[in-house]
Amino acid sequence: MDKTGRYEFMAEPFHCDFSGRLFMGHLGNHMLNAADFHSTARGFGMQYLMTIQRSWVLSRLAIEMTEMPRQYAKFQVETWVESAMRYFTSRNFAVVGDDGRTYGYGRSIWAMIDTETRQPTDIYAIDNGAIEQWIVKDKECPIDKGGRVKMSDQAALVRTIDTYYNDVDINGHINSVKYIEHVLDLWSMNWYTEHHVRRFEIAYVAEAHAGDRLSFYQEQTGEGEYCVRIVRTDGTETCRAKVAFA
Repeated sequence: MDKTGRYEFMAEPFHCDFSGRLFMGHLGNHMLNAADFHSTARGFGMQYLMTIQRSWVLSRLAIEMTEMPRQYAKFQVETWVESAMRYFTSRNFAVVGDDGRTYGYGRSIWAMIDTETRQPTDIYAIDNGAIEQWIVKDKECPIDKGGRVKMSDQAALVRTIDTYYNDVDINGHINSVKYIEHVLDLWSMNWYTEHHVRRFEIAYVAEAHAGDRLSFYQEQTGEGEYCVRIVRTDGTETCRAKVAFA
């Protein structure tokens, strides 16, 4: 079996925005699905981990796109493991069209947790460290890894929302992609007629659950660059995001 997985998707029309291009949130879903397909086929996916009270949780995700696929376009999400340590693993993505064009790339960091204690657990304890045989060290992912999203205390509260059933994923917390959608909803339709997302980064800090209220603090940090901090009901920061528009 190849170390790199390749999975075909289509930009379905109801997954596209008013411009006829795939929503960033749906692209994020495709990447996470590709990650699950890849890991499951190689013996360290969610299907197996759930039987031993383990689960993957997304820690960081960066997506950088030259353009988004148009509706009905078929494309592949390629994914491979770049590195692994005791508690974290790095996984990359490439979004490639049927015509050979590369739409963009993604980088992600994942932690394995104990589903009962919710604490990080040793990745190498799974099947005697079998993940090591799937690491690809010589495949390029030419986008920045990103880093800590830095914000000042001057960020303005711009929105507070409630969370419900549709916000929650298989791990019982607010879905990683839902955060992406909620962040991108902070800008108006008019804004998106003149701008598109060039790069999106998000770093997850703490879990939130159904019923939590999420408060969004926004700050412009550069030309076309904005940072967002999300805080749950009890004041705990759940994640930070950085959006670069073109």
